[in-house]
Amino acid sequence: MMNFAHSTNDAIQLDRVVFIGRTLSEYVKLFDLDLSQWQKSQILDCPAGAASFVAEAQEMGIDALAGDILFNLDEGTLRAKGQADLVHMLERLAEVTHNYNWDCYQNIAQLNEYRQTALERFLADYPDGRQAGRYVQTTLPKLPFSDRSFDLVLSGHFLFLYGDCFDYAFHWQTILELYRVCSQEVRIYPIQGKDAQPYPFLNNLINDLNHAEISVEIVNVPWEFLKGSNQILRLWRA
Repeated sequence: MMNFAHSTNDAIQLDRVVFIGRTLSEYVKLFDLDLSQWQKSQILDCPAGAASFVAEAQEMGIDALAGDILFNLDEGTLRAKGQADLVHMLERLAEVTHNYNWDCYQNIAQLNEYRQTALERFLADYPDGRQAGRYVQTTLPKLPFSDRSFDLVLSGHFLFLYGDCFDYAFHWQTILELYRVCSQEVRIYPIQGKDAQPYPFLNNLINDLNHAEISVEIVNVPWEFLKGSNQILRLWRA
């Protein structure tokens, strides 16, 4: 995995892109989703990490697919990595709890419960889902899908959150790729980095999207765990 050094004392000090995930109920809030609008749609979650969104969406009859760089690995390897990364993340988060709004979770123990639930539900679906094509290895900024393959594309807790780890070209190329494979919308959360500060090149990005004639806006969402992280970047096709 990639290792990164951080100089911001106020940021959570992660030494890698962690393989953790969130539940469908969390996705509904942080992406401001009305799943009844997407019942007959195809949804891509990328990069998905250990999220249980696809597994839970399938149970609701929603056609969803997850993409991640680690989806060439077997269930046992992903379990070990998911557990190790969760421990690492919780240890580091405990050092900067002031950066977080604990109305979302009562405490770190409850946060751990949510992350464990997502990991276990994901792992329960992964072996069969991988065979069925629900879990596909993807290496951004390229995706192995045709143009406009998905109605809705969700991308959470990666791009801007790790904005200090990837250059602007990577962000730009990845967002164009997410847009390429969508037929209706792309939603990206959050627009802050690990230090709770907005992505420093967000205005440049929006200007470049406007010049590319891609519709874009910042939208408030009913979720704010990392302080200030109550907005998504939304791209859409007319």
